[in-house]
Amino acid sequence: MSSMEANLVQNNPFKSPKLGQSWIKLEHCCFFEKNEEEKETCRMLESTPRYPKLMADRERRTVFVTVGTTCFDSLVMAVDSPEVKKALLQKGYTDLLIQMGRGTYVPAKVSGDATLQVDHFMFSPSIADNMRTASLVISHAGSGSIFETLRLGKPLIVVVNEDLMDNHQSELAEELAERKHLFCAHPQTLGETIQAMDLGTLVPYVPGDAEPVVTVINKFLGFPVD
Repeated sequence: MSSMEANLVQNNPFKSPKLGQSWIKLEHCCFFEKNEEEKETCRMLESTPRYPKLMADRERRTVFVTVGTTCFDSLVMAVDSPEVKKALLQKGYTDLLIQMGRGTYVPAKVSGDATLQVDHFMFSPSIADNMRTASLVISHAGSGSIFETLRLGKPLIVVVNEDLMDNHQSELAEELAERKHLFCAHPQTLGETIQAMDLGTLVPYVPGDAEPVVTVINKFLGFPVD
C-alpha cells in the first residue's frame, strides 16, 4: 500500500472494522480486500444519497413570503404545496419563511438538511429585515410591500388575491411585471411561475419612478395610456 493510500485508510470517515483495509475516492469505492461482505458494503456506500450533505454545506438561500395584515390563505397554501416547494428546491433555495397574517391555514414547520426548511409567523413589528436577508420575496399585491421589496433590489413574485373585489392592486402588479420589474402570478400558477422565472431578465426599479402608478390610475379613470 502506498503512503497516500495508507493515509486515506487512516482518515476515512466511512471505515468500518468489518471492511478491513478500505478507502473511498470522490465518486467510487475501492477495496484492497474484496470479500463479498466488503463488496456489498461498498455498493451500499455508493448508493447513499449525497444530497443532504450538499444542502447542509451550501449557502442558505431564503424565500420570504408575506401576506400583509389580511388573510390570504390561498397564497400560504400554494407556497406550502409540494409543487411549489419542489420548484423552489430546484431553483436552489434552502429555506422558506412565511408571514401568514390573519390566515387560518397553518403550514407545517419542516427542518432537515434534505428538504426545504419551512418556518412561519403571523405578525412582526417590522418585516424589513426579513426582506433584506431574503434571496427571493413572494408577496401579496399591496403597493407598500411591492415598492419596499423593489427598493431593496430583491427579486419579487407578486401573487394576486383573486378574492378581493375591485382589485386595483393587481393592475399595479401587472403593470410592473410588463416593465419586467417583477413576476406576477396567481395562487394556482405560482409553481409554474417559479419554474419559468429567469432572474436575469428582471429590470431594476428606480426608486421614485411614479410612471407605473400614473399608468394604472389613468387606466382606472379611462384616460388614454401611451
